[in-house]
Amino acid sequence: MKQFLMCSAAMIAVAAPSAAFAQSTGSADFEDSIIVTGARVSEGIAGVKIPDSPKAKVVLGQEIIQAQRPGQSINEIINLVPGVSFTNNDPWGSSGGNFTIRGFGADRISQTFDGIPLNDSGNYAVYTNQQVDPELIENVNVNLGSTDVDSPTAAAVGGTVNINTLEPSDDYGVLASVSYGNIVANGSGDRPYFRMFGVINTGDITGHGTKAWFSASRAKNVAAYANYGDVYKQQYNAKIWQDIGDNGDFISIAGHYNQNRNNFGGSPFRANAFTGDKSGRFYNISGGYPCTLSTTSTPNACGTDFERRFNPSNTGNVRLNSKFTLAERLTLSIDGAYQYVKANGGGTTSANETSFMSGGQPFTGNYNGSFYFGRDLNGDGVLGRVTVLQPSQTNTRRWVGIANLAYDINDSNRVRLSYSYDRARHRQTGYAGQLKADGSPTDVFAINDPLTDAAGNALTKRDRLSYATLHQIAGEYRGQFFDDALTVLIGGRVPFFTRDLNNYCFTTSTGGFVNCVPSDQIAAYAAANPYSFNDATGRATGSALPQSRKLKYDKFLPNLGATFKVTPEISIAGSYAKNLSVPSTDALYNAFSFPAGSTQAKRVAETSDSFDASLRYTTPKVQAAITGWYSKYKNRLITAYDIDGNGTTTNVGPVKKYGIDGSISYSPVKELTAYLFGSYIKSEIQNDSITGSCVTDSDIQLAGLCYVQNGDAFLRTAGKREREAPKYLFGGRLQGNLGDFTMGVQAKRTSSRFLNDINGEIQTATTSTGVTKLIFPGAKFAGYTIVDLDLRYSLASLGMEKGAIQFNVSNLFDKFYVGSFSGGLDTLASSSSSFVNFGSPRAISASLIVGF
Repeated sequence: MKQFLMCSAAMIAVAAPSAAFAQSTGSADFEDSIIVTGARVSEGIAGVKIPDSPKAKVVLGQEIIQAQRPGQSINEIINLVPGVSFTNNDPWGSSGGNFTIRGFGADRISQTFDGIPLNDSGNYAVYTNQQVDPELIENVNVNLGSTDVDSPTAAAVGGTVNINTLEPSDDYGVLASVSYGNIVANGSGDRPYFRMFGVINTGDITGHGTKAWFSASRAKNVAAYANYGDVYKQQYNAKIWQDIGDNGDFISIAGHYNQNRNNFGGSPFRANAFTGDKSGRFYNISGGYPCTLSTTSTPNACGTDFERRFNPSNTGNVRLNSKFTLAERLTLSIDGAYQYVKANGGGTTSANETSFMSGGQPFTGNYNGSFYFGRDLNGDGVLGRVTVLQPSQTNTRRWVGIANLAYDINDSNRVRLSYSYDRARHRQTGYAGQLKADGSPTDVFAINDPLTDAAGNALTKRDRLSYATLHQIAGEYRGQFFDDALTVLIGGRVPFFTRDLNNYCFTTSTGGFVNCVPSDQIAAYAAANPYSFNDATGRATGSALPQSRKLKYDKFLPNLGATFKVTPEISIAGSYAKNLSVPSTDALYNAFSFPAGSTQAKRVAETSDSFDASLRYTTPKVQAAITGWYSKYKNRLITAYDIDGNGTTTNVGPVKKYGIDGSISYSPVKELTAYLFGSYIKSEIQNDSITGSCVTDSDIQLAGLCYVQNGDAFLRTAGKREREAPKYLFGGRLQGNLGDFTMGVQAKRTSSRFLNDINGEIQTATTSTGVTKLIFPGAKFAGYTIVDLDLRYSLASLGMEKGAIQFNVSNLFDKFYVGSFSGGLDTLASSSSSFVNFGSPRAISASLIVGF
């Protein structure tokens, strides 16, 4: 079976070893001689590689990637890396999920695709259901600490995930697979999954290193929990490669397009999220289906269920990677990309056919979260209310460029200079759209044909245009001493971030709430709702006008590291990096209620100092590493998102984080490999956080989690853990190869996690009037253990050398647990506005793989 895995990989591509461990082509080339220290390290054991680099890194190769379920999100697969915690919203990888590294959320982790950043340019989120098909991945590199010096990232303080796709092969080949699966948990009913994938490799079509591959895939599955909803996914990829000379120079152009159509696949905030009772995780939607939308001016519930929200996306990119040897010791690499995103998320609302009255005048638009159209929308002759679609729409167009110029001073000393450019046009709207008679959208993209008022104005609940621009210069020196036993990296980068922000709506609160007025009514609305700001109290009243602001952030960020080989098998390594995280656009727009330049409007960047120290041991049979790490933060920015992806950011001040990551791979004989990993994560907020109030007999006050001092209310966050961060993670994988059979079993334990940053738990308390009651100041989600099983049978003995049958069972023992959740600084367990996504139930799939 190992032969099958290697042959399948060879059919699709022959990977360049140096591309395995760094982000850009320039970083890969610069570190090449450090980390490719021998075949046993570059090949790894059990599909896991630990590069001997100054930074703590883990690389997963094709052996372990292809053992997982075909079509699975790569973020689920890297759950086997120490420090990584990922929760999948369905078993198939098509509905998204949530992940952390060392307790840092996805918005603090840079995820790249052949060196090009994938994080959202506005809120830095990562959309795990839109990742490239795993069959096309050569390897994925997880950097548990800092980024490379040329990384064009605005927020990565918690590590990086770099996905490297396959280099086209010199030989012609075809690989295809078909998969069928189903959820087999008790009470689940029939919830099938079907996927097809195919890739064609042209081979060298010119005899001069011109080669390419082209692939396509389609997947469909029924919603994991409710009795309504389907997930459709289609993806197309291509890569064209041209070798230049015979010294490793090349130019590569690749394209990627992904289309998702899916309902919200999780569930509303449910009590059994805390009790562990899994009897209610499969359920019928409350509003019923099928249903008929009300045609009168009194709306009914048809189409309003949580599960009938849609989350469509069209994403694509074109990527350039290249390397040129300009002289014997001078190398130039250029990477670039253009990215496109059209996506939204959200449900329905009851819109007003009447006008909004303010100052005695009628207005249309969106006010206090409600639409006012001022006309009859459903044709019943009565101005009342009508149900309409109201998603939050995002459209992004982004250009990225990275250039590196490296010079070999001699065989032991090398320097490089780099320039990184990243500019994203980020357009955010929230137009209303029509619904069909059965309550479903006429078009999931309401922006394609938005509803208008009587004057023809398309009404929206938000209207923002942002330009996120980065110019970054960086330099790095690599030196090797004492017969290459000691390797030193000394570098630094200076990013220059600019945020051009344009809000075309009135800002009405410090929480970022807005009233969106058509352009022909702005002057009248401003006159009826005058804005004022009191310098003495720092309070704003009225509605702040639509406006533009330009904010700049820059800082010198050193990046240092070293490795030392104590013996050929034992090495020690250490690194230090200063990191910078620029506030998200949500946080910056929320400040528009204050005058530009005022103290209240200022939003500072998060900075951190991160240290790693590693001990590694490598032999042909054993690969082991243990890393201790420490990070200290100033202005720690923590963002909470609602179900539509709108964010609220809180600065909790200084935070300390530290922990230990460890792993060991062991192969006593070629037929057996074992891999164990684990992490301990400590997170400690240093100060109490200011809040709006500490209400007597509120759940938070009864739990002793807030207090009032000098007229200000505070939450008791000092000494508490950050939400979402598990205290420990550990697991492993055991794989056996016996003839044509390969069987693997893997397990992972994730400890409990808090819903909020005050770490409150459900408990009883006595009110000021002597009443004893159950209170919900917060909650701790229970820890859980997941076991997965995979089995492959090679068809080589039946005359199909490249064929195989594969079975995958995820969550073998059907463990019920909470995956992701919408926690916040002081989110209550009883909050009706919060939601959870239950972890994926037990599911089984079978795949037929053929190739020639």
